[in-house]
Amino acid sequence: MPLSSQRLLEVAVKDSRKPAPYSSMSSPSPLSLSLDARQTAEPAPTESTGPQAPPTKILIYQTLISFLKAACSARVSGRSRNQIVRLQRVLDGYLISMSSESVVDAVAKSLECRRTLLEFASEHGLASDPDLRHSLRADEGSLVTHITSIFDSKAAEHDVLNLEGDSAQCFLDVIQDALDRGFLMAQQHAQKAHRLIRKLSEVCDKLPSSLFITGVSGRGEHPTFGGGFGSVYRASYDNKPVALKVMRHFVQGSELREIRVKLCREALIWKELHHPYILTFIGIDQDSFPSTLGMVSPWMEHGTILNYLNIHGRSTVDKLLFEIAQGLQYLHSRNIVHGDLRGANILISETWTACLADFGLSALADTTSTLHSTKRSGSLYWMAPELIDPGRFGCEFLRTPASDVIRYCSIV
Repeated sequence: MPLSSQRLLEVAVKDSRKPAPYSSMSSPSPLSLSLDARQTAEPAPTESTGPQAPPTKILIYQTLISFLKAACSARVSGRSRNQIVRLQRVLDGYLISMSSESVVDAVAKSLECRRTLLEFASEHGLASDPDLRHSLRADEGSLVTHITSIFDSKAAEHDVLNLEGDSAQCFLDVIQDALDRGFLMAQQHAQKAHRLIRKLSEVCDKLPSSLFITGVSGRGEHPTFGGGFGSVYRASYDNKPVALKVMRHFVQGSELREIRVKLCREALIWKELHHPYILTFIGIDQDSFPSTLGMVSPWMEHGTILNYLNIHGRSTVDKLLFEIAQGLQYLHSRNIVHGDLRGANILISETWTACLADFGLSALADTTSTLHSTKRSGSLYWMAPELIDPGRFGCEFLRTPASDVIRYCSIV
């Protein structure tokens, strides 16, 4: 007997509630993501669409959530229906709570979202699933797209520089993590990322969490060296001798703020330098002196090039000059002006090679200005003539690659 219209509708609704078989080769669409919980739960009104991120909101890890929802529906057959429904509701909650109104907020919370979702995957036996990695790669591509969109938007950059507290810290951590993991390989993107980190760091007086280390011990009671910036102590880290360079911790007010900004700027530039003839940056220590920060680098037992030449003579000077030139060329290839190249800032490593050090006056180029620094600090003895008296030469006080070369010639 022919089915009535009402009966046809009931059959269609019943069929629509049957869960589709899970395929490890594909991820569900955003629409199926919002329907999964309803498919595994008790019958619900047919007009319900289930929780989903509003279309105007941004959700960076949507592909990963879609995978987790589909995987949980297909692979937890040993669980009761109520347990399955609870898992789906947890993911539906993530879907809503991890959505953001703005791209800046979405990027700032992305690292914590990723950590939460991976913990969920691990708890439910999905951590080694190849499709989880595929989903992550897709979402990381989305993250990079959102990050680079901020670089090209004045409004978005304004929002970034207005971040405070934990939000500012999270944003710094996300951008630094993207750099560390090679997501921003294009030189223009890397430069813009460094520039934005530097500006936000200065505004909020924070540094990316990955710069900090723990475990510095055995610090000497008195500094080995001292200067206008602060003092250098010998200490130990990872069973190796290190130099701990700390700010002067007896300054107050605006001077303290200025010194902290200088340290943060130096640390951010120095961290990105990896070259045989550049002193290695190990990290920031905040435990040895609770009231101030310290930068940690390998201990250079042979001291400065000036000490070395006084003791060992000039028999290897040509080799050392070549190494200094190679280090300087590397800096300039990274769009960095050293700004304070002189004998006291060239150290001799344990393998008797020259290493450039002290990047407190260095300048990192951005895409809106030429490569230069306007900081007037530094030793007059080593300065280029146009920096000693710029007005006499009809120019401004600008440290440039050319002024670095003049300093190199003074060393020669």
